[in-house]
Amino acid sequence: MSLYGALNIGVAGLDATSAALSATSSNIANVNTVGYKDETANFETFLNTPGLSSNSSAGVSALITQDVTAQGLPISTSSPTDLSISGNGFFVVATNTSPTANQEYTRAGSFTPDASGNLKNAAGLYLLGWKLDPQGNIPTNASDVSLVNVSNLAGKAQPSTSISLQANLQSSSTVDATYTPGDMTSGTVSPDFTRTLNVYDSQGAIQPVTFSFIKTAANTWAYEASYAGSASNLTAAGPIAQGTLAFNPDGTLANVNGASPASGTFNMTIPWNTATSGLSPQTIKISMGDVNSSDGLSQFDTPSTLSSTIDGSAFGSVTGVTVSQDGTVTAQFSNGLSQNVYKIPLATFTSPDNLAQVNGDAYIVTNNSGVANINLADAGSAGAINSQTLEGSTVDLATEFTNLITTQRAYSAAARIVTTADQMLAQLENLPTQ
Repeated sequence: MSLYGALNIGVAGLDATSAALSATSSNIANVNTVGYKDETANFETFLNTPGLSSNSSAGVSALITQDVTAQGLPISTSSPTDLSISGNGFFVVATNTSPTANQEYTRAGSFTPDASGNLKNAAGLYLLGWKLDPQGNIPTNASDVSLVNVSNLAGKAQPSTSISLQANLQSSSTVDATYTPGDMTSGTVSPDFTRTLNVYDSQGAIQPVTFSFIKTAANTWAYEASYAGSASNLTAAGPIAQGTLAFNPDGTLANVNGASPASGTFNMTIPWNTATSGLSPQTIKISMGDVNSSDGLSQFDTPSTLSSTIDGSAFGSVTGVTVSQDGTVTAQFSNGLSQNVYKIPLATFTSPDNLAQVNGDAYIVTNNSGVANINLADAGSAGAINSQTLEGSTVDLATEFTNLITTQRAYSAAARIVTTADQMLAQLENLPTQ
């Protein structure tokens, strides 16, 4: 090996250790960067005359790689839009508010709403997801993603669809043999017992419905349901529901409306007048309990009482969001309702370690990484999404400080090769010519 070869090997050593120092410096600087994957300097030798082991000299080069698939430790936070991934996969993000252009992939999930309500992380990358239809279905085309927006969500109301009655009708009430259907609603007779319940229409408004009961024979009662609001809201006057109740001798419910087989339920339809109320007819299932049981309506000789369980809700505004492990973003409303609004997918790759790193702790596709496969989170090869956590950096400071020492020593040794070869060349140049 010539002196010039030794000089070049020393220079190669300086280049390789400089690259290693750069990797170590990046790791130390990003020890607190969310989702950062530590860089590793991999050294390899190269020969000036391969195959001639007796007359060959070995140089060195450094290849800087990232272990993209390494899992950082989870860090707990208080924000529901701070997200981490447990397992394989990357968040699909966009560099601007156009979801179809410049898509990138990241595990840095420190997402917060911008001025428009779109979720973006600390690097300014916008989170993309599938917008769900009212039934909670994702788009047929998996690539049809949009910006995840948690602020521009409409409020929500839910109409009443069922009422469960728990009541006792006093068995010693006097029988009214003159009653005909509709008499209680018209005011012709006074009911033995009456209560007004509030139901919710499709626009979230409270609507009063009165339930009235009168004893017509032994173990037999009649009921009427009437609307207690403005008569102009309905298409017709009179009861909106009416029928009979039969009780067993032991006071338990025997049948409602003489149904066969015996039943304790029926449907009540409120005939809303669309022209005046703006509502469509509303059907509500009324449950008066199980037959041969006292879990709903009963007839015992104690004062009549009634309680009810009614579904539905008045209009409520958005109070916050939650994110489940399968990526479902659920809006929470002030009236206690919730609605699934987005689903966050994860992108997986055949060879994620061959992704190319770009600014913002993100990656782009390369020929060696394979194309992005957009998957449901927590399904198949894709990992689960954890809310209120962030993935920490994979950097180990103790290891990096050790690398600093060894890199410095290696650099000094390579520099000594250069100075020694230079001194020897100088001696060669100073040899007498005669």
